[in-house]
Amino acid sequence: MKNQAAFLVDKQRLELMDCDMPSVSDTDVLVEVAHVGICGSDMHIFEDPHYAVKDIKLPVVLGHECAGRVAAVGKSVKGIIPGDRVALEPGVPCGSCEFCMSGRYNLCPDVRFLGARPWLNGAFSRYVSHPARWTFRLPDAMDTVEGALLEPLVVGMHAVDRANLRTGQSVLILGAGCIGLMTLEACLARGITNVTMSDLYENRLDMAGTIGARHVVNSSEEDIISRSALITANRGYDVIFETAGSQKTAALTADLVKRGGKIVMVGNVFGETPFNFFKTNSKEADILGVFRYRNLYPAAIELCSEGQAEPKKIVTNYFEFEKIQAAMEYAITQKQEAVKTVIRM
Repeated sequence: MKNQAAFLVDKQRLELMDCDMPSVSDTDVLVEVAHVGICGSDMHIFEDPHYAVKDIKLPVVLGHECAGRVAAVGKSVKGIIPGDRVALEPGVPCGSCEFCMSGRYNLCPDVRFLGARPWLNGAFSRYVSHPARWTFRLPDAMDTVEGALLEPLVVGMHAVDRANLRTGQSVLILGAGCIGLMTLEACLARGITNVTMSDLYENRLDMAGTIGARHVVNSSEEDIISRSALITANRGYDVIFETAGSQKTAALTADLVKRGGKIVMVGNVFGETPFNFFKTNSKEADILGVFRYRNLYPAAIELCSEGQAEPKKIVTNYFEFEKIQAAMEYAITQKQEAVKTVIRM
């Protein structure tokens, strides 16, 4: 077996290089990666690594939305054998801090996350070694594209869990990119059907409508506040998910949330953001943060295998691994068209 990875060597420059096969401990599995999704965080680091992460030391290997086939297992691994198709939950927490011990392992300060700080090389690689504890077998009903897209799906599922949604509540999702659409899928899978989606791009809204959004609002053509007043009869939304990571949409949530409602911040809004806390205070609205996910891969696999979630619907284009530089450039420069770009390894 020969390994090869796409190393980020400079700003906006990836190079395919031969590299050592990863070591496999007694509790690890060696996975031949089949598909990897390009995440917004990958694009952010690719565009300007030293701006995105101040202490980054190049070269690094990005990528964390991945699935593949098991090539080898450590001698202590049970329940996974060579040949199994698997998805990797990319974050490996320490297991002993206060957050891990309380079940909120997504907040572990010492987590080792594929393709992220503290710069554990990621999944833009032919082979990856990963703890079996965080490796999940895929049923026959699922392929490795869906396996790779479990990662953004569980972000949406965790956001929905944080909101503690109830049947009949009204929902607004600001941003119909990958995470917004996965949040929509998570809402629908939980029986929440009164969902409005807003975005700047018509093709993304078409996709949202196909998946099952009840209302779509093109905010480049319509005023979201006026349209929402019509949709909600001036009451506002019970729950708003900000998934665009935009200062503008983050600020809008205070105007659009219902009295006693919830604002769930899913997107990464960078920089200082003007926000009218008087409005949220006077409405007694809750503001909730979302960071990654926890304990959701098995549930996501069940949803996908039963057809209750179909993350592959959002894939707009595939690139071969040898074209990963072009794939990254396309995903960044063609954001309107490239809802989700997947690398075939």
